[in-house]
Amino acid sequence: MVESLEPPEVARRMKETPDRIVLLDVREPYERHVAAIEPSLHIPMSEVPERLDEIPKDREVVVYCHGGARSLMVAGYLFGRGYRSVANLSGGIDAWSLQVDPNVPRYD
Repeated sequence: MVESLEPPEVARRMKETPDRIVLLDVREPYERHVAAIEPSLHIPMSEVPERLDEIPKDREVVVYCHGGARSLMVAGYLFGRGYRSVANLSGGIDAWSLQVDPNVPRYD
C-alpha cells in the first residue's frame, strides 16, 4: 500500500536523513522550469516505465507532482514493480509551497 505523506513530514525526513530519501518529480519539464523541490530526481510520468533503473530501490522514494494525483498513480505503479518504501507527497508541490517553503513558486 502506498502511504501519503504531508509536506512538513517529508521536509523533516529530508533534513534528518537526507541519504535515505529521494524525491521523485514526475511533472513535465515546463512545470519543473517554474518550480521544483531540491534536491529531487526528475522523471516525467510518461517516462517512468522506461527509466525504472534510475529510481533507487534502497531508499525511500517520495513521489510528487503539482497537486498529488499523478504522483499517487506513479507511486502505485512503483509499488507494483517491487518498490516497498514508496510514498506520495500529499498535495504535491503546491502544498509544499504553502506548508514548507513559500519561496517555491505556485502555479496553475
